[in-house]
Amino acid sequence: MGHALPGTVRERSDIGALRLGMALQYALLPGTIVLCDYDMGGFRPPEMVKLRPAVIVSPRLRHRDGLCAVVPLSGSVDDARPLDYVVRFDLDQPLPHPFPQQVWWAKCDLIATVGFRRLDMFRTERDQTGKRRYLQPRLPPADLGRVRAGVLFGLGLGSLTEGADLSK
Repeated sequence: MGHALPGTVRERSDIGALRLGMALQYALLPGTIVLCDYDMGGFRPPEMVKLRPAVIVSPRLRHRDGLCAVVPLSGSVDDARPLDYVVRFDLDQPLPHPFPQQVWWAKCDLIATVGFRRLDMFRTERDQTGKRRYLQPRLPPADLGRVRAGVLFGLGLGSLTEGADLSK
Protein backbone atom coordinates (compact mmCIF):
# COMPACT_ATOMS: atom_id res chain seq x y z
CA MET A 1 0.00 0.00 0.00
CA GLY A 2 1.38 3.43 -0.91
CA HIS A 3 1.88 6.30 1.47
CA ALA A 4 -0.30 9.27 0.58
CA LEU A 5 1.28 12.69 0.75
CA PRO A 6 -0.48 15.51 2.61
CA GLY A 7 -3.32 16.82 0.46
CA THR A 8 -3.44 13.74 -1.77
CA VAL A 9 -6.09 11.70 0.01
CA ARG A 10 -8.78 10.64 -2.42
CA GLU A 11 -11.89 8.69 -1.70
CA ARG A 12 -12.24 5.53 -3.75
CA SER A 13 -15.79 6.55 -4.63
CA ASP A 14 -14.38 9.60 -6.46
CA ILE A 15 -12.24 7.46 -8.70
CA GLY A 16 -14.78 4.67 -9.00
CA ALA A 17 -17.45 7.10 -10.19
CA LEU A 18 -15.12 8.60 -12.80
CA ARG A 19 -15.36 6.77 -16.11
CA LEU A 20 -14.10 7.50 -19.56
CA GLY A 21 -16.55 9.43 -21.67
CA MET A 22 -15.11 9.14 -25.14
CA ALA A 23 -12.02 7.35 -26.32
CA LEU A 24 -9.20 9.19 -28.01
CA GLN A 25 -9.81 9.64 -31.71
CA TYR A 26 -6.23 10.48 -32.69
CA ALA A 27 -2.68 10.12 -31.41
CA LEU A 28 -1.47 12.66 -28.88
CA LEU A 29 2.10 13.83 -28.49
CA PRO A 30 4.52 11.99 -26.22
CA GLY A 31 4.54 13.55 -22.77
CA THR A 32 0.78 14.20 -22.78
CA ILE A 33 -0.95 13.11 -19.58
CA VAL A 34 -4.24 11.29 -20.15
CA LEU A 35 -6.70 9.16 -18.21
CA CYS A 36 -6.19 5.44 -18.76
CA ASP A 37 -8.85 2.89 -17.83
CA TYR A 38 -6.87 -0.18 -16.81
CA ASP A 39 -10.13 -1.58 -15.39
CA MET A 40 -11.60 -2.38 -18.84
CA GLY A 41 -10.30 -5.92 -18.64
CA GLY A 42 -7.14 -7.68 -19.60
CA PHE A 43 -5.12 -6.46 -16.61
CA ARG A 44 -4.90 -8.23 -13.23
CA PRO A 45 -3.07 -7.41 -9.99
CA PRO A 46 -0.19 -6.73 -9.51
CA GLU A 47 -0.69 -4.92 -12.85
CA MET A 48 -2.61 -1.63 -12.87
CA VAL A 49 -6.31 -2.37 -12.57
CA LYS A 50 -8.06 0.98 -12.13
CA LEU A 51 -8.62 4.32 -13.78
CA ARG A 52 -5.58 6.54 -13.31
CA PRO A 53 -3.52 9.21 -15.02
CA ALA A 54 -0.84 7.99 -17.40
CA VAL A 55 1.77 9.67 -19.56
CA ILE A 56 2.11 8.81 -23.25
CA VAL A 57 5.73 7.83 -23.94
CA SER A 58 5.58 6.65 -27.56
CA PRO A 59 5.23 8.74 -30.70
CA ARG A 60 2.66 7.85 -33.34
CA LEU A 61 4.14 4.96 -35.29
CA ARG A 62 3.31 4.08 -38.89
CA HIS A 63 0.98 1.10 -39.30
CA ARG A 64 0.15 1.18 -35.60
CA ASP A 65 -2.97 3.34 -35.53
CA GLY A 66 -5.07 3.30 -32.41
CA LEU A 67 -2.24 2.23 -30.07
CA CYS A 68 0.29 3.98 -27.88
CA ALA A 69 2.60 3.14 -24.98
CA VAL A 70 1.73 4.70 -21.63
CA VAL A 71 3.24 4.73 -18.16
CA PRO A 72 0.82 4.91 -15.22
CA LEU A 73 1.17 7.71 -12.70
CA SER A 74 0.75 7.48 -8.95
CA GLY A 75 0.15 10.26 -6.46
CA SER A 76 1.99 8.34 -3.76
CA VAL A 77 5.21 6.40 -3.54
CA ASP A 78 5.14 2.73 -2.55
CA ASP A 79 8.72 2.49 -1.38
CA ALA A 80 10.96 5.04 0.30
CA ARG A 81 14.02 3.55 -1.45
CA PRO A 82 14.97 5.32 -4.66
CA LEU A 83 14.28 3.14 -7.69
CA ASP A 84 15.56 3.93 -11.19
CA TYR A 85 12.20 2.94 -12.69
CA VAL A 86 10.04 5.16 -10.44
CA VAL A 87 10.39 8.77 -11.58
CA ARG A 88 9.14 11.71 -9.51
CA PHE A 89 8.11 14.93 -11.22
CA ASP A 90 6.14 18.08 -10.41
CA LEU A 91 3.43 19.57 -12.59
CA ASP A 92 3.01 23.34 -12.92
CA GLN A 93 -0.74 22.93 -12.39
CA PRO A 94 -2.63 20.15 -10.57
CA LEU A 95 -4.69 17.71 -12.60
CA PRO A 96 -8.49 17.98 -12.35
CA HIS A 97 -10.53 16.27 -9.61
CA PRO A 98 -10.12 13.56 -8.34
CA PHE A 99 -6.37 13.80 -9.06
CA PRO A 100 -5.60 17.30 -7.69
CA GLN A 101 -1.97 16.89 -6.69
CA GLN A 102 1.00 18.39 -8.49
CA VAL A 103 3.59 15.79 -7.35
CA TRP A 104 3.48 12.50 -9.27
CA TRP A 105 5.53 9.34 -9.68
CA ALA A 106 5.74 7.58 -13.05
CA LYS A 107 5.70 3.83 -12.46
CA CYS A 108 7.92 3.08 -15.44
CA ASP A 109 8.18 -0.67 -14.80
CA LEU A 110 4.44 -0.88 -15.59
CA ILE A 111 4.61 0.46 -19.16
CA ALA A 112 1.79 -0.85 -21.35
CA THR A 113 0.77 -0.56 -24.97
CA VAL A 114 -2.94 0.23 -24.92
CA GLY A 115 -5.69 0.95 -27.41
CA PHE A 116 -7.12 4.45 -27.68
CA ARG A 117 -10.43 3.06 -26.35
CA ARG A 118 -8.78 2.97 -22.87
CA LEU A 119 -7.65 6.61 -23.05
CA ASP A 120 -9.39 9.91 -22.58
CA MET A 121 -8.35 13.52 -22.07
CA PHE A 122 -9.14 15.41 -18.88
CA ARG A 123 -12.33 17.44 -19.15
CA THR A 124 -13.01 20.85 -17.67
CA GLU A 125 -16.10 23.00 -17.59
CA ARG A 126 -17.87 23.81 -20.84
CA ASP A 127 -17.14 27.01 -22.71
CA GLN A 128 -19.69 29.82 -23.19
CA THR A 129 -21.26 28.00 -26.16
CA GLY A 130 -21.71 24.77 -24.20
CA LYS A 131 -18.89 22.93 -25.95
CA ARG A 132 -16.82 20.65 -23.70
CA ARG A 133 -13.24 21.73 -23.11
CA TYR A 134 -10.34 19.33 -22.71
CA LEU A 135 -6.99 19.66 -21.02
CA GLN A 136 -3.83 18.20 -22.49
CA PRO A 137 -1.22 18.60 -19.75
CA ARG A 138 2.28 17.77 -21.00
CA LEU A 139 5.54 16.97 -19.33
CA PRO A 140 8.48 19.20 -20.20
CA PRO A 141 11.00 17.44 -22.49
CA ALA A 142 13.48 16.89 -19.64
CA ASP A 143 10.86 15.11 -17.50
CA LEU A 144 9.70 13.03 -20.47
CA GLY A 145 13.32 12.01 -21.02
CA ARG A 146 13.63 10.93 -17.38
CA VAL A 147 10.41 8.88 -17.67
CA ARG A 148 11.66 7.20 -20.83
CA ALA A 149 14.95 6.42 -19.08
CA GLY A 150 12.89 4.96 -16.23
CA VAL A 151 11.13 2.70 -18.75
CA LEU A 152 14.49 1.36 -19.91
CA PHE A 153 15.50 0.71 -16.29
CA GLY A 154 12.13 -0.99 -15.70
CA LEU A 155 12.88 -3.31 -18.62
CA GLY A 156 16.36 -4.08 -17.28
CA LEU A 157 17.93 -2.03 -20.09
CA GLY A 158 19.25 0.89 -18.06
CA SER A 159 22.67 0.69 -19.72
CA LEU A 160 21.03 2.04 -22.91
CA THR A 161 20.42 5.39 -21.19
CA GLU A 162 24.11 6.36 -21.04
CA GLY A 163 24.62 9.33 -23.35
CA ALA A 164 21.17 9.01 -24.95
CA ASP A 165 18.84 11.99 -25.41
CA LEU A 166 15.44 10.51 -24.57
CA SER A 167 13.55 13.82 -24.43
CA LYS A 168 12.53 13.90 -28.11
